[in-house]
Amino acid sequence: MPLVANTALPAFERLRDEGHEVLSVERAEHQDIRELHVGLLNMMPDAALEATERQFLRLLGSSNRIVQFFVHPFTVRGVTRDDAAREHVDRYYKTFEQIKSEGLDALVITGANPMESDITRETFWEGLLEVMAWAGKYVCSTYCSCLASHAAFKVYHGIERTPYREKLWGVYSHRVVHRNHPLVSGINTRFETPHSRWNDVPSAKIEAAGMKVLAESKEAGVLAAVSSDQFRFLYFQGHPEYDANSLLKEYKREVMRFVEGKRADYPPFPENYIRAEAASLLNEYKEKVVAAVNRGRSPPPFPEAGAERYVDNTWTDTGKAVFNNWLGLVYQITDRDRRVPYMKGVDPDDPLGLAGKKASTSVA
Repeated sequence: MPLVANTALPAFERLRDEGHEVLSVERAEHQDIRELHVGLLNMMPDAALEATERQFLRLLGSSNRIVQFFVHPFTVRGVTRDDAAREHVDRYYKTFEQIKSEGLDALVITGANPMESDITRETFWEGLLEVMAWAGKYVCSTYCSCLASHAAFKVYHGIERTPYREKLWGVYSHRVVHRNHPLVSGINTRFETPHSRWNDVPSAKIEAAGMKVLAESKEAGVLAAVSSDQFRFLYFQGHPEYDANSLLKEYKREVMRFVEGKRADYPPFPENYIRAEAASLLNEYKEKVVAAVNRGRSPPPFPEAGAERYVDNTWTDTGKAVFNNWLGLVYQITDRDRRVPYMKGVDPDDPLGLAGKKASTSVA
């Protein structure tokens, strides 16, 4: 699915440099290929704002090539930004009012950095709910990442997330639970995906509320689930969009918080992620940091480039497969008018026609 650089968003040029196919609007106009318009509600903090754009664009752009893919990034009120990030948003993002007026075929809602134990007290809460309510009526399918999934669980199903004592972060093995669901068609029955979160919603609560769990892990819990109609909303607690170095960068940020006195303990490694070679390098660095902090001195630079050589990406192929399945299904049932969620004849309560079909299950 070729990406179309329908704006001057810098992420498009970055992806071109990485070898991804990105069409100009002029070239796209000369191709007799159907368009799909996908929104990207980006709520990630400033440090991850542009990286998150690129991560989801890579997954979206790696899907099948039967349509041209137009991306429409936007944000909501209440997301706090510094001057540089606010300028980026003002320059390259649309407003939600524009999004509503023009319509979308599909929508991705990113996670966000949780600042409150009560999710309803987040500064962006009301803005997020407004988008989700609109999407539930006018968008064919919405992919919710991490905190966005927890928001939907609470609002639509009354399910409260459960906080962990320590942050769950690392790369975990998962198994497909319902193998005949078209969203997981062709995916390995066992695969790895990163998680990075402080809260959890378990499978028992999700299934009891009428939703369906598609993939889960013994260690990390539910990765993917779908709404009761099995397509209108996709819920992910993990991060198949992450780059190979995303968890390393998170680890670096936590180390810097220790240096700045914002956390009392030195952070542990993300689980199942740091290879022995990187661990040796980072443990040596830890000794230097602790010694420097104890002496009131500045530590040496974080050895990011050295450690990055020894981290692996074992999940992107699965992420691409999920997005390929998802957007292929959107293509089949969405109306050509992107302000209308489904073509004529599609049952909004069972858009994929799965009602009554027996699920093939596998114990995770």
